[in-house]
Amino acid sequence: MSAIEQKQVTADEAGMRLDRWFKFHYPGLGFGRLQKLLRTGQVRLDGKRAEASTRIAKGQTVRIPPLGVELPANDKKNAKPKSTKLIADDRKAIEDMLLFEDNQVMVLNKPAGLAVQGGSGLKRHLDGMLDAFTDRKGNKPRLVHRLDRETSGIILVARTRQAAQELTKAFRHRNTRKIYWTMLAGVPKPRQGRISTFLARSEGEERMQVVRQGEDDAQHAVSLYSVFEQSAQKLSWVTMKPVTGRTHQLRAHAAHIGHPIIGDDKYFNIENWELPGGIQNRLHLLARRIVIPHPSGHGTIDVSAPLPAHMQQTWNLLGFDATDYDPEADDPDESTIKR
Repeated sequence: MSAIEQKQVTADEAGMRLDRWFKFHYPGLGFGRLQKLLRTGQVRLDGKRAEASTRIAKGQTVRIPPLGVELPANDKKNAKPKSTKLIADDRKAIEDMLLFEDNQVMVLNKPAGLAVQGGSGLKRHLDGMLDAFTDRKGNKPRLVHRLDRETSGIILVARTRQAAQELTKAFRHRNTRKIYWTMLAGVPKPRQGRISTFLARSEGEERMQVVRQGEDDAQHAVSLYSVFEQSAQKLSWVTMKPVTGRTHQLRAHAAHIGHPIIGDDKYFNIENWELPGGIQNRLHLLARRIVIPHPSGHGTIDVSAPLPAHMQQTWNLLGFDATDYDPEADDPDESTIKR
């Protein structure tokens, strides 16, 4: 793209964060690059400066400067169509991930290593695989939140525009209960706690860092945690609950309190720490459970994902039993944690 563009927000996109709108239309545009364009006023919303977290509304106009990125995700004119076999493979892979499905929602168990959305050099990702479920009217299931590439577990997909709007609203108003399981180095003290910091992306790196309030791009992030079981003082099985939904939030917060997640190549920061034998050096973070109002307004979606193979191996080696976990008795709860 070599010229400035003006794009109008459609009804389907109303309520999206501006950064997610760009991620959908321009998957090759990195977050850091977008932040710079926003800071310098090159990207504008209805002629005014905006932030990455700004919620967009139907009919608003987004000013897009020359980006120098690959073909936008929704530009089908010059895109090479997928083969029938690839579509069938994608559909089968998604069906193998299904934990729950009805006519409005799909709940998937995303495997570690699969990216949720496209980016530089990525040929296969969950958003692209969902093309296999596009109906005759061109309606495609919509992602309503994200997981890190190496994080496994629960991810919600809306099958209709209305369902996407209702689920997004539930996330925005924090009417959602998300529980993660993780294996941390050491044992946090106290055994239940609340982590509250400001996070911002490290300049030139794909990681977050703890910063002071008021610094550039600083966003408030709150997480709750509870130690469920431990192996001496070496490792601990911890449940974590993100109150806010920042990039890499749980990973950055675990490292911040001195107990990084096992296998985290971006945030593990303990020198001369040796991984116990038999445990794979892969990210031990599972989006275990989600509880969210059904977009129909009737009932609740409550789905849990099993441990991925590398985490199950660790649980077996340490003698931990996932069936011992009582989700109601040991769920981190803001009201029970001393500040």
